Amino acid sequence: MNLQPDNISLAGPGQRQMVREQYTTPTQGSSLERPEKQYVYNVGIYGWRKRCLYLFVLLLLIILVVNFALTIWILKVMWFSPTGMGHLRVTSEGLRLEGESEFLYPLYAKEIHSRVDNSLLLHSSQNVTVNARNPDGHITGRLTVGPKVIETCGQQFQIKSQNGKMLFSASEDEVVVGTGKLRVTGPEGAWFEHSVETPLVRADTSKQLRLESPTRSLSMDAPRGVHIKAQAGNIEALSQKDIKFHSSDGMIVLDAETVRLPNLPRGSKGSSASSQEIYEICVCPDGKLYLSAAGLSSTCHEFSRDCQ
Repeated sequence: MNLQPDNISLAGPGQRQMVREQYTTPTQGSSLERPEKQYVYNVGIYGWRKRCLYLFVLLLLIILVVNFALTIWILKVMWFSPTGMGHLRVTSEGLRLEGESEFLYPLYAKEIHSRVDNSLLLHSSQNVTVNARNPDGHITGRLTVGPKVIETCGQQFQIKSQNGKMLFSASEDEVVVGTGKLRVTGPEGAWFEHSVETPLVRADTSKQLRLESPTRSLSMDAPRGVHIKAQAGNIEALSQKDIKFHSSDGMIVLDAETVRLPNLPRGSKGSSASSQEIYEICVCPDGKLYLSAAGLSSTCHEFSRDCQ
């Protein structure tokens, strides 16, 4: 008795079709051949999907090789090393640059100094600007070196010597020169638009000292006196109008071996005038001086025609 496998197909709405195979076992004494399988299930990726997968793997391999080559090239071009990059070295004291370096954007640093045997050079095609900021980020000091002008901005500007002595200081209120001697070597001297307070004005040994006011008056005031001294020359006072010597509490002393007033007008000779041409200086009520021929007694008269 032969039993054939029954193929039963069960399918319902929304269900997959299932195939069931039933086999009957032969009875004793009968021989039945085992039926061959009707369905073969192949496991794997075949066709165009397999070719796309291999192409994708090949593309990833190419990208990996290109990235590795670019990384090696960048390391070689930038001169990366365990101690730094190119001319840049990382030390325990900070960063060290050897040779010339170019910065395209702002550089922030606490301290910049050169090597012991070289000078520090900052070069720019436009200008070099150094800014100092407070903790809030506001600029408190600025130094700008431009092609035509050097400009500094801050509350106070100071120049100090190597030992810390202040040489020059400038603020909004005053300018202080801290050296022992201020020397002006210009051919036109020094030009002051306002008053100058100083204990001493002196020229070089081989030069002349000249105090001049081209369009205004020249005034020298001192609470304890003005001392003018020329050790190896003359003292000249020139004025277009009047020269006045005024002492509010004291006197004016002309102490010299010879005192000359060569351009004083001379009065008429008196009847008792001698032939030796001796004169005396007379003072008019308005302060005018004139020479009068000396006689046995004074020839100065209060209402002399020379005072009119």
